[in-house]
Amino acid sequence: MSLVGVLFTFPSILNAQYVDTKWTVTGYFGELWFAEEVDILGKKQKFFKGWADGIFYSCDYAGQSKTYNTYTIKEFLSNKEFQLVNQEKAFSKVFAENGLVDERTKVFVHRITCNGKKVVDRKVLYPFITVDGFNKAFYVYEGAIITLKFDK
Repeated sequence: MSLVGVLFTFPSILNAQYVDTKWTVTGYFGELWFAEEVDILGKKQKFFKGWADGIFYSCDYAGQSKTYNTYTIKEFLSNKEFQLVNQEKAFSKVFAENGLVDERTKVFVHRITCNGKKVVDRKVLYPFITVDGFNKAFYVYEGAIITLKFDK
């Protein structure tokens, strides 16, 4: 089957929010346990095909791959996997603060991995969360939800 045939047969594979761009950390909700705010706010996270560099994750063309799962906001908020310790409504608050209140809106939970050149180089960035049609992403780090933004 050709690529065009696959895309018409499985159109849902075209739906993920674009990740390959430059993201800037704009804020956080919750607690930073060890990191200092000054060391995170304003910092960049960049992705481009098999390369990534930034505050949370790096991969220098060493076997990077990306996968994702799709949820509605309602499904995402009811999934216990995405509840922070002692802050089970954290994502509800963060989404509401950002105007993400339509429960049918699609949420993409990305898992980005780097195989590395050696076993000790292997890394995983998860969950990296984007929302359909929205220029912000969210990443759970320590006890906080980090907000990142890209310029449209």
